[in-house]
Amino acid sequence: MLLAWIGQTDLDCAAGKRQGTGPIASVVAARAFDALVLLSNYAAERNRRFTHWLTGAGSPPVHLRSEPFDDPTDYGAIHDAAVRALDFTRETYGADADLAVHVSPGTPAMQAVWVLLAKTRYPAELIQSHAQTGVRTVSVPFDIAAEYVPALLRETDEKLARLSAGLPPASPALERIIGRSPLMVRARTRAQRVAPHDVTVLIEGESGTGKELFARAIHTGSRRLRGPFEEVNCGALPDGLVESLLFGHERGAFSGADRTRAGHFEAASGGTLFLDEVGELPLAVQVKLLRVLQERTVRRLGSDRDIAVDVRIIAATNRDLRAEVAAGRFREDLFYRVATGVIRLPSLRERPGDLTPLIDHFLAAANRKFADQPGVEQKTLSPPARNLLLRHAWPGNVRELQATIDRLVLWAPNPAVTADDVQEELLATVRDAPADLLGRPLGNGLELPKLVADLARHYLERALAEAAGNKTRAAELVGLPSYQTLTNWMNRYQVKVPVGKRRR
Repeated sequence: MLLAWIGQTDLDCAAGKRQGTGPIASVVAARAFDALVLLSNYAAERNRRFTHWLTGAGSPPVHLRSEPFDDPTDYGAIHDAAVRALDFTRETYGADADLAVHVSPGTPAMQAVWVLLAKTRYPAELIQSHAQTGVRTVSVPFDIAAEYVPALLRETDEKLARLSAGLPPASPALERIIGRSPLMVRARTRAQRVAPHDVTVLIEGESGTGKELFARAIHTGSRRLRGPFEEVNCGALPDGLVESLLFGHERGAFSGADRTRAGHFEAASGGTLFLDEVGELPLAVQVKLLRVLQERTVRRLGSDRDIAVDVRIIAATNRDLRAEVAAGRFREDLFYRVATGVIRLPSLRERPGDLTPLIDHFLAAANRKFADQPGVEQKTLSPPARNLLLRHAWPGNVRELQATIDRLVLWAPNPAVTADDVQEELLATVRDAPADLLGRPLGNGLELPKLVADLARHYLERALAEAAGNKTRAAELVGLPSYQTLTNWMNRYQVKVPVGKRRR
Protein backbone atom coordinates (compact mmCIF):
# COMPACT_ATOMS: atom_id res chain seq x y z
CA MET A 1 0.00 0.00 0.00
CA LEU A 2 1.42 3.37 -1.02
CA LEU A 3 0.75 6.46 1.10
CA ALA A 4 1.60 9.98 -0.05
CA TRP A 5 0.63 13.62 0.17
CA ILE A 6 -0.55 15.10 -3.12
CA GLY A 7 1.89 17.85 -4.06
CA GLN A 8 1.67 20.90 -6.30
CA THR A 9 3.86 19.21 -8.92
CA ASP A 10 1.42 16.29 -9.09
CA LEU A 11 -1.49 18.66 -9.70
CA ASP A 12 0.37 20.67 -12.31
CA CYS A 13 1.40 17.57 -14.26
CA ALA A 14 -2.15 16.21 -14.18
CA ALA A 15 -3.47 19.57 -15.47
CA GLY A 16 -0.87 19.71 -18.26
CA LYS A 17 0.83 22.77 -16.80
CA ARG A 18 4.14 20.96 -16.38
CA GLN A 19 5.90 18.28 -18.39
CA GLY A 20 6.18 14.79 -16.96
CA THR A 21 3.89 12.66 -14.85
CA GLY A 22 4.73 13.97 -11.38
CA PRO A 23 6.08 12.17 -8.30
CA ILE A 24 3.04 10.01 -7.47
CA ALA A 25 2.33 8.84 -11.02
CA SER A 26 6.02 8.07 -11.64
CA VAL A 27 6.13 5.78 -8.60
CA VAL A 28 2.87 4.07 -9.60
CA ALA A 29 4.34 3.43 -13.06
CA ALA A 30 7.59 2.03 -11.61
CA ARG A 31 6.26 -0.10 -8.75
CA ALA A 32 3.27 -2.43 -8.27
CA PHE A 33 0.83 -1.48 -5.52
CA ASP A 34 -2.53 -2.90 -4.49
CA ALA A 35 -3.94 0.48 -3.48
CA LEU A 36 -3.02 4.12 -2.94
CA VAL A 37 -3.90 6.18 0.12
CA LEU A 38 -3.46 9.83 -0.85
CA LEU A 39 -3.70 12.81 1.50
CA SER A 40 -4.40 16.33 0.32
CA ASN A 41 -5.02 19.76 1.79
CA TYR A 42 -6.01 21.19 -1.60
CA ALA A 43 -9.55 22.03 -2.72
CA ALA A 44 -11.92 19.13 -3.33
CA GLU A 45 -12.32 19.81 -7.06
CA ARG A 46 -8.56 19.79 -7.69
CA ASN A 47 -8.27 16.52 -5.76
CA ARG A 48 -11.09 14.99 -7.80
CA ARG A 49 -9.50 15.96 -11.14
CA PHE A 50 -6.14 14.57 -10.05
CA THR A 51 -7.47 11.20 -8.88
CA HIS A 52 -9.58 10.89 -12.07
CA TRP A 53 -6.47 11.56 -14.17
CA LEU A 54 -4.42 9.12 -12.09
CA THR A 55 -6.88 6.22 -12.33
CA GLY A 56 -7.22 6.88 -16.07
CA ALA A 57 -3.49 6.31 -16.34
CA GLY A 58 -3.80 2.80 -14.93
CA SER A 59 -3.48 3.47 -11.19
CA PRO A 60 -4.66 0.89 -8.64
CA PRO A 61 -7.63 1.88 -6.45
CA VAL A 62 -7.22 5.28 -4.78
CA HIS A 63 -8.40 6.24 -1.31
CA LEU A 64 -8.44 10.04 -1.14
CA ARG A 65 -8.28 11.59 2.32
CA SER A 66 -9.00 15.30 2.43
CA GLU A 67 -7.07 16.95 5.26
CA PRO A 68 -7.74 20.69 5.03
CA PHE A 69 -5.57 22.95 7.17
CA ASP A 70 -4.29 26.46 6.60
CA ASP A 71 -0.61 25.95 7.37
CA PRO A 72 1.16 23.19 5.35
CA THR A 73 4.10 23.44 7.78
CA ASP A 74 2.01 22.75 10.91
CA TYR A 75 3.78 19.64 12.26
CA GLY A 76 0.98 18.82 14.69
CA ALA A 77 -1.75 18.88 12.06
CA ILE A 78 0.43 16.98 9.57
CA HIS A 79 1.28 14.33 12.16
CA ASP A 80 -2.37 13.78 13.11
CA ALA A 81 -3.42 13.52 9.45
CA ALA A 82 -0.63 11.04 8.66
CA VAL A 83 -1.50 8.89 11.69
CA ARG A 84 -5.15 8.82 10.65
CA ALA A 85 -4.15 7.69 7.15
CA LEU A 86 -1.82 4.98 8.44
CA ASP A 87 -4.46 3.70 10.87
CA PHE A 88 -7.04 3.70 8.07
CA THR A 89 -4.71 1.67 5.86
CA ARG A 90 -4.09 -0.92 8.57
CA GLU A 91 -7.79 -1.18 9.43
CA THR A 92 -8.74 -1.55 5.76
CA TYR A 93 -6.01 -3.92 4.59
CA GLY A 94 -4.89 -5.59 7.81
CA ALA A 95 -2.21 -4.96 10.41
CA ASP A 96 0.29 -6.99 8.37
CA ALA A 97 -0.13 -4.97 5.19
CA ASP A 98 3.16 -3.92 3.60
CA LEU A 99 3.33 -0.14 3.78
CA ALA A 100 5.33 2.16 1.52
CA VAL A 101 5.48 5.93 2.00
CA HIS A 102 6.34 8.33 -0.83
CA VAL A 103 8.27 11.21 0.74
CA SER A 104 8.90 13.34 -2.35
CA PRO A 105 5.52 15.13 -2.68
CA GLY A 106 4.48 17.72 -0.12
CA THR A 107 6.27 20.17 2.12
CA PRO A 108 9.49 19.47 4.07
CA ALA A 109 7.37 19.21 7.21
CA MET A 110 5.27 16.49 5.60
CA GLN A 111 8.40 14.63 4.53
CA ALA A 112 9.90 14.84 8.03
CA VAL A 113 6.73 13.46 9.66
CA TRP A 114 6.64 10.55 7.18
CA VAL A 115 10.23 9.60 8.03
CA LEU A 116 9.60 9.77 11.78
CA LEU A 117 6.46 7.63 11.61
CA ALA A 118 7.89 5.10 9.14
CA LYS A 119 10.99 4.55 11.30
CA THR A 120 9.15 4.25 14.61
CA ARG A 121 5.45 3.57 15.10
CA TYR A 122 4.51 2.41 11.58
CA PRO A 123 7.40 0.49 9.96
CA ALA A 124 7.27 1.24 6.25
CA GLU A 125 9.47 1.43 3.18
CA LEU A 126 10.39 5.02 2.34
CA ILE A 127 10.32 5.84 -1.40
CA GLN A 128 11.48 8.93 -3.24
CA SER A 129 11.39 9.92 -6.92
CA HIS A 130 13.35 12.34 -9.04
CA ALA A 131 13.30 13.21 -12.72
CA GLN A 132 17.02 12.37 -13.11
CA THR A 133 17.52 9.44 -10.69
CA GLY A 134 14.09 7.81 -11.01
CA VAL A 135 12.30 5.92 -8.23
CA ARG A 136 14.31 4.44 -5.38
CA THR A 137 14.10 3.41 -1.74
CA VAL A 138 15.30 5.94 0.79
CA SER A 139 18.16 4.63 2.95
CA VAL A 140 17.87 5.88 6.53
CA PRO A 141 20.86 4.16 8.24
CA PHE A 142 19.84 4.66 11.84
CA ASP A 143 17.12 3.76 14.30
CA ILE A 144 15.22 6.95 15.06
CA ALA A 145 13.37 5.43 18.01
CA ALA A 146 16.62 4.28 19.59
CA GLU A 147 18.80 7.21 18.59
CA TYR A 148 16.69 10.26 19.28
CA VAL A 149 14.73 9.54 22.45
CA PRO A 150 16.15 12.18 24.79
CA ALA A 151 18.60 10.67 27.25
CA LEU A 152 17.10 12.65 30.11
CA LEU A 153 13.65 11.16 29.56
CA ARG A 154 15.12 7.68 29.26
CA GLU A 155 17.00 8.06 32.54
CA THR A 156 13.86 9.37 34.24
CA ASP A 157 11.85 6.39 33.00
CA GLU A 158 14.48 3.98 34.31
CA LYS A 159 14.54 5.68 37.71
CA LEU A 160 10.73 5.55 37.95
CA ALA A 161 10.78 1.86 36.98
CA ARG A 162 13.35 1.12 39.70
CA LEU A 163 11.32 2.95 42.32
CA SER A 164 8.05 1.29 41.35
CA ALA A 165 9.70 -2.16 41.41
CA GLY A 166 11.36 -1.55 44.76
CA LEU A 167 14.81 -2.07 43.26
CA PRO A 168 18.00 -0.87 44.93
CA PRO A 169 19.95 1.88 43.16
CA ALA A 170 21.82 0.48 40.17
CA SER A 171 25.59 0.39 40.38
CA PRO A 172 27.42 2.70 37.93
CA ALA A 173 28.90 -0.40 36.26
CA LEU A 174 25.42 -1.79 35.55
CA GLU A 175 24.17 1.56 34.28
CA ARG A 176 27.07 1.73 31.83
CA ILE A 177 26.09 -1.55 30.18
CA ILE A 178 24.55 -0.60 26.82
CA GLY A 179 21.17 -2.10 26.03
CA ARG A 180 17.56 -0.92 25.82
CA SER A 181 16.02 -4.09 24.38
CA PRO A 182 13.56 -5.91 26.67
CA LEU A 183 15.82 -8.92 27.32
CA MET A 184 18.78 -6.70 28.21
CA VAL A 185 16.65 -4.57 30.51
CA ARG A 186 15.46 -7.76 32.21
CA ALA A 187 19.03 -9.05 32.60
CA ARG A 188 20.19 -5.74 34.10
CA THR A 189 17.22 -5.67 36.47
CA ARG A 190 17.96 -9.19 37.71
CA ALA A 191 21.63 -8.30 38.18
CA GLN A 192 20.60 -5.20 40.09
CA ARG A 193 18.36 -7.26 42.36
CA VAL A 194 20.92 -9.94 43.12
CA ALA A 195 24.04 -7.76 43.42
CA PRO A 196 23.60 -6.66 47.08
CA HIS A 197 22.76 -10.18 48.29
CA ASP A 198 25.63 -12.55 49.06
CA VAL A 199 24.35 -15.50 47.00
CA THR A 200 25.87 -17.48 44.17
CA VAL A 201 24.96 -16.34 40.67
CA LEU A 202 24.92 -18.27 37.39
CA ILE A 203 25.20 -16.17 34.20
CA GLU A 204 24.13 -18.01 31.06
CA GLY A 205 24.70 -16.87 27.50
CA GLU A 206 26.46 -17.53 24.22
CA SER A 207 30.13 -16.74 23.84
CA GLY A 208 30.72 -13.02 23.50
CA THR A 209 27.49 -11.81 25.14
CA GLY A 210 29.22 -10.02 28.03
CA LYS A 211 29.15 -12.51 30.91
CA GLU A 212 32.38 -11.20 32.45
CA LEU A 213 31.10 -7.62 32.14
CA PHE A 214 27.97 -8.54 34.11
CA ALA A 215 30.00 -10.46 36.70
CA ARG A 216 32.20 -7.43 37.36
CA ALA A 217 29.16 -5.15 37.52
CA ILE A 218 27.51 -7.43 40.10
CA HIS A 219 30.74 -7.43 42.12
CA THR A 220 30.94 -3.62 42.12
CA GLY A 221 27.30 -3.43 43.18
CA SER A 222 27.83 -5.73 46.17
CA ARG A 223 29.14 -5.26 49.68
CA ARG A 224 32.35 -6.94 48.48
CA LEU A 225 33.17 -3.99 46.24
CA ARG A 226 36.47 -3.28 48.01
CA GLY A 227 37.49 -6.94 47.98
CA PRO A 228 39.29 -8.75 45.14
CA PHE A 229 37.63 -9.88 41.92
CA GLU A 230 39.39 -13.11 40.97
CA GLU A 231 38.65 -14.45 37.49
CA VAL A 232 39.22 -18.08 36.45
CA ASN A 233 38.60 -19.49 32.99
CA CYS A 234 37.73 -23.06 33.88
CA GLY A 235 38.06 -24.19 30.28
CA ALA A 236 41.69 -23.00 30.13
CA LEU A 237 42.93 -24.68 33.31
CA PRO A 238 45.68 -27.21 32.44
CA ASP A 239 44.81 -30.87 32.91
CA GLY A 240 46.26 -32.20 36.14
CA LEU A 241 46.57 -28.75 37.73
CA VAL A 242 42.90 -27.82 38.07
CA GLU A 243 42.65 -28.69 41.77
CA SER A 244 46.00 -27.12 42.58
CA LEU A 245 45.09 -23.84 40.87
CA LEU A 246 41.63 -23.65 42.42
CA PHE A 247 42.33 -24.91 45.94
CA GLY A 248 46.12 -24.45 46.31
CA HIS A 249 48.84 -26.92 47.30
CA GLU A 250 51.53 -27.49 49.90
CA ARG A 251 55.17 -27.81 49.09
CA GLY A 252 55.97 -31.35 47.96
CA ALA A 253 52.31 -32.20 47.26
CA PHE A 254 53.28 -33.40 43.78
CA SER A 255 56.28 -33.43 41.49
CA GLY A 256 57.31 -29.86 40.79
CA ALA A 257 55.52 -28.37 43.81
CA ASP A 258 58.66 -26.68 45.15
CA ARG A 259 56.75 -24.21 47.33
CA THR A 260 53.37 -23.70 48.98
CA ARG A 261 50.84 -21.81 46.86
CA ALA A 262 47.39 -20.45 47.66
CA GLY A 263 44.66 -21.22 45.13
CA HIS A 264 42.13 -18.94 43.51
CA PHE A 265 39.63 -19.45 46.35
CA GLU A 266 42.04 -18.12 48.94
CA ALA A 267 43.09 -15.27 46.61
CA ALA A 268 39.45 -14.21 46.29
CA SER A 269 38.68 -14.34 50.02
CA GLY A 270 36.73 -11.26 51.03
CA GLY A 271 35.69 -10.67 47.44
CA THR A 272 34.25 -12.46 44.42
CA LEU A 273 35.49 -15.52 42.52
CA PHE A 274 34.29 -15.57 38.91
CA LEU A 275 34.28 -19.11 37.50
CA ASP A 276 33.95 -18.57 33.76
CA GLU A 277 32.86 -21.59 31.68
CA VAL A 278 32.13 -23.58 34.84
CA GLY A 279 30.63 -26.35 32.70
CA GLU A 280 34.14 -27.28 31.56
CA LEU A 281 35.23 -28.50 35.02
CA PRO A 282 35.93 -32.26 35.32
CA LEU A 283 33.46 -34.23 37.42
CA ALA A 284 36.08 -35.02 40.07
CA VAL A 285 36.72 -31.31 40.58
CA GLN A 286 32.98 -30.61 40.63
CA VAL A 287 32.71 -32.84 43.73
CA LYS A 288 35.35 -30.80 45.58
CA LEU A 289 33.86 -27.51 44.39
CA LEU A 290 30.50 -28.53 45.84
CA ARG A 291 32.15 -29.23 49.18
CA VAL A 292 33.84 -25.84 49.20
CA LEU A 293 30.55 -24.10 48.49
CA GLN A 294 28.81 -26.04 51.26
CA GLU A 295 31.52 -25.85 53.93
CA ARG A 296 33.08 -22.48 53.01
CA THR A 297 36.50 -24.06 53.49
CA VAL A 298 39.23 -25.28 51.17
CA ARG A 299 41.92 -27.88 51.73
CA ARG A 300 45.13 -27.46 49.78
CA LEU A 301 46.57 -30.49 48.02
CA GLY A 302 48.97 -32.25 50.38
CA SER A 303 47.40 -30.71 53.49
CA ASP A 304 45.15 -32.14 56.19
CA ARG A 305 43.97 -28.71 57.38
CA ASP A 306 40.86 -26.83 56.24
CA ILE A 307 41.15 -23.10 55.56
CA ALA A 308 38.08 -20.89 55.92
CA VAL A 309 37.35 -18.74 52.86
CA ASP A 310 34.84 -15.90 52.58
CA VAL A 311 34.08 -15.93 48.88
CA ARG A 312 31.09 -15.11 46.73
CA ILE A 313 30.82 -17.29 43.62
CA ILE A 314 29.65 -15.98 40.27
CA ALA A 315 29.70 -18.70 37.63
CA ALA A 316 29.17 -18.38 33.90
CA THR A 317 28.62 -20.82 31.06
CA ASN A 318 27.83 -20.88 27.36
CA ARG A 319 26.51 -24.42 27.74
CA ASP A 320 23.01 -25.52 28.72
CA LEU A 321 23.86 -26.88 32.17
CA ARG A 322 20.44 -28.50 32.47
CA ALA A 323 21.24 -30.59 29.40
CA GLU A 324 24.72 -31.26 30.79
CA VAL A 325 23.12 -32.54 34.02
CA ALA A 326 20.80 -34.80 32.02
CA ALA A 327 23.80 -36.14 30.06
CA GLY A 328 25.74 -36.85 33.27
CA ARG A 329 28.48 -34.31 32.51
CA PHE A 330 27.57 -31.87 35.27
CA ARG A 331 26.54 -32.72 38.82
CA GLU A 332 22.92 -31.95 39.58
CA ASP A 333 23.64 -30.97 43.18
CA LEU A 334 26.35 -28.54 42.05
CA PHE A 335 23.99 -27.04 39.46
CA TYR A 336 21.40 -26.19 42.10
CA ARG A 337 24.13 -24.81 44.34
CA VAL A 338 25.48 -22.34 41.76
CA ALA A 339 22.11 -21.50 40.21
CA THR A 340 20.69 -19.58 43.17
CA GLY A 341 20.39 -16.46 41.06
CA VAL A 342 20.24 -17.13 37.30
CA ILE A 343 20.75 -14.38 34.72
CA ARG A 344 20.44 -15.14 31.02
CA LEU A 345 22.23 -12.78 28.65
CA PRO A 346 20.61 -12.54 25.19
CA SER A 347 22.55 -12.91 21.98
CA LEU A 348 22.99 -9.79 19.88
CA ARG A 349 20.41 -11.01 17.38
CA GLU A 350 17.86 -11.08 20.25
CA ARG A 351 18.47 -7.42 21.10
CA PRO A 352 16.43 -5.23 18.70
CA GLY A 353 17.49 -1.59 18.85
CA ASP A 354 20.78 -2.24 20.67
CA LEU A 355 23.03 -2.68 17.65
CA THR A 356 23.18 1.00 16.62
CA PRO A 357 24.24 2.36 20.04
CA LEU A 358 26.75 -0.49 20.41
CA ILE A 359 28.28 0.31 17.02
CA ASP A 360 28.61 3.98 17.95
CA HIS A 361 30.05 3.14 21.38
CA PHE A 362 32.71 0.80 19.99
CA LEU A 363 33.54 3.21 17.14
CA ALA A 364 34.17 6.05 19.61
CA ALA A 365 36.20 3.73 21.85
CA ALA A 366 38.31 2.49 18.92
CA ASN A 367 38.96 6.04 17.73
CA ARG A 368 40.24 6.87 21.22
CA LYS A 369 42.26 3.65 21.44
CA PHE A 370 44.14 4.23 18.19
CA ALA A 371 44.31 8.03 18.35
CA ASP A 372 48.04 8.05 19.05
CA GLN A 373 48.92 5.37 16.49
CA PRO A 374 50.88 6.71 13.50
CA GLY A 375 48.92 6.64 10.27
CA VAL A 376 45.56 5.82 11.90
CA GLU A 377 42.92 8.47 11.22
CA GLN A 378 39.70 9.04 13.15
CA LYS A 379 36.98 7.05 11.41
CA THR A 380 33.31 7.58 10.63
CA LEU A 381 30.87 5.10 9.08
CA SER A 382 29.34 5.77 5.68
CA PRO A 383 25.60 4.92 5.45
CA PRO A 384 26.25 1.80 3.30
CA ALA A 385 28.88 0.61 5.79
CA ARG A 386 26.51 1.10 8.71
CA ASN A 387 23.72 -0.72 6.89
CA LEU A 388 26.01 -3.68 6.26
CA LEU A 389 26.94 -3.82 9.95
CA LEU A 390 23.25 -3.68 10.87
CA ARG A 391 22.43 -6.57 8.52
CA HIS A 392 25.19 -8.87 9.77
CA ALA A 393 24.00 -11.73 12.02
CA TRP A 394 26.89 -11.35 14.56
CA PRO A 395 27.18 -15.01 15.63
CA GLY A 396 30.12 -13.96 17.84
CA ASN A 397 27.86 -11.40 19.54
CA VAL A 398 29.23 -8.24 21.15
CA ARG A 399 32.80 -9.54 21.19
CA GLU A 400 32.73 -10.05 17.41
CA LEU A 401 31.20 -6.60 16.90
CA GLN A 402 33.86 -4.88 19.00
CA ALA A 403 36.70 -6.73 17.25
CA THR A 404 35.26 -5.86 13.83
CA ILE A 405 34.97 -2.15 14.67
CA ASP A 406 38.56 -2.18 16.00
CA ARG A 407 39.78 -3.68 12.72
CA LEU A 408 37.84 -1.15 10.68
CA VAL A 409 39.35 1.79 12.57
CA LEU A 410 42.81 0.27 12.30
CA TRP A 411 42.77 -0.91 8.67
CA ALA A 412 40.22 1.15 6.70
CA PRO A 413 42.33 3.34 4.38
CA ASN A 414 40.10 6.44 4.44
CA PRO A 415 38.38 8.44 7.22
CA ALA A 416 34.93 7.38 5.96
CA VAL A 417 34.59 3.59 6.29
CA THR A 418 32.95 2.08 3.21
CA ALA A 419 30.78 -1.00 2.73
CA ASP A 420 33.72 -2.67 0.97
CA ASP A 421 35.86 -2.07 4.08
CA VAL A 422 33.19 -3.71 6.25
CA GLN A 423 32.80 -6.66 3.90
CA GLU A 424 36.54 -7.27 3.99
CA GLU A 425 36.74 -7.22 7.78
CA LEU A 426 33.71 -9.38 8.53
CA LEU A 427 35.20 -12.76 9.36
CA ALA A 428 33.71 -15.98 8.07
CA THR A 429 32.08 -17.90 10.88
CA VAL A 430 32.16 -21.60 11.62
CA ARG A 431 28.59 -21.64 12.83
CA ASP A 432 26.26 -23.88 10.88
CA ALA A 433 24.42 -22.00 8.17
CA PRO A 434 20.90 -22.85 9.50
CA ALA A 435 21.61 -21.26 12.90
CA ASP A 436 23.04 -18.19 11.19
CA LEU A 437 20.10 -17.86 8.83
CA LEU A 438 17.43 -18.54 11.44
CA GLY A 439 18.98 -16.16 13.96
CA ARG A 440 19.14 -13.00 11.88
CA PRO A 441 17.36 -9.89 13.22
CA LEU A 442 14.13 -8.78 11.57
CA GLY A 443 14.26 -5.58 9.57
CA ASN A 444 17.54 -3.83 8.76
CA GLY A 445 17.44 -5.06 5.14
CA LEU A 446 16.46 -8.68 5.80
CA GLU A 447 15.34 -10.34 2.53
CA LEU A 448 13.48 -13.61 3.09
CA PRO A 449 13.73 -14.89 -0.53
CA LYS A 450 17.50 -14.38 -0.46
CA LEU A 451 17.82 -16.23 2.87
CA VAL A 452 15.76 -19.15 1.55
CA ALA A 453 17.94 -19.27 -1.55
CA ASP A 454 21.14 -19.16 0.52
CA LEU A 455 19.88 -22.00 2.72
CA ALA A 456 18.89 -24.14 -0.27
CA ARG A 457 22.22 -23.57 -2.07
CA HIS A 458 24.16 -24.39 1.11
CA TYR A 459 22.57 -27.82 1.56
CA LEU A 460 22.35 -28.69 -2.13
CA GLU A 461 26.07 -28.01 -2.62
CA ARG A 462 26.97 -29.98 0.53
CA ALA A 463 24.83 -32.93 -0.50
CA LEU A 464 26.25 -33.02 -4.02
CA ALA A 465 29.80 -32.85 -2.69
CA GLU A 466 29.19 -35.63 -0.14
CA ALA A 467 27.46 -37.79 -2.76
CA ALA A 468 30.32 -37.24 -5.26
CA GLY A 469 27.86 -35.79 -7.77
CA ASN A 470 25.37 -38.69 -7.52
CA LYS A 471 22.02 -36.89 -7.70
CA THR A 472 20.00 -39.83 -6.42
CA ARG A 473 22.15 -40.05 -3.30
CA ALA A 474 22.20 -36.26 -2.90
CA ALA A 475 18.40 -36.16 -3.07
CA GLU A 476 18.23 -38.71 -0.25
CA LEU A 477 20.64 -36.67 1.87
CA VAL A 478 18.42 -33.56 1.73
CA GLY A 479 15.08 -35.38 1.90
CA LEU A 480 13.92 -34.85 -1.71
CA PRO A 481 11.89 -37.65 -3.30
CA SER A 482 13.96 -38.16 -6.49
CA TYR A 483 16.92 -36.96 -8.49
CA GLN A 484 14.48 -35.19 -10.87
CA THR A 485 13.20 -33.10 -7.96
CA LEU A 486 16.79 -32.40 -6.95
CA THR A 487 17.55 -31.25 -10.49
CA ASN A 488 14.58 -28.86 -10.36
CA TRP A 489 15.90 -27.38 -7.10
CA MET A 490 19.40 -27.09 -8.60
CA ASN A 491 18.01 -25.22 -11.61
CA ARG A 492 15.90 -22.95 -9.42
CA TYR A 493 18.82 -21.94 -7.21
CA GLN A 494 21.52 -22.14 -9.92
CA VAL A 495 23.50 -24.95 -8.28
CA LYS A 496 25.84 -27.07 -10.40
CA VAL A 497 27.44 -30.46 -9.81
CA PRO A 498 30.98 -29.87 -8.47
CA VAL A 499 33.67 -29.94 -11.13
CA GLY A 500 35.19 -33.40 -11.50
CA LYS A 501 32.24 -35.19 -9.86
CA ARG A 502 30.24 -37.76 -11.78
CA ARG A 503 26.62 -37.16 -12.74
CA ARG A 504 23.84 -39.65 -12.26
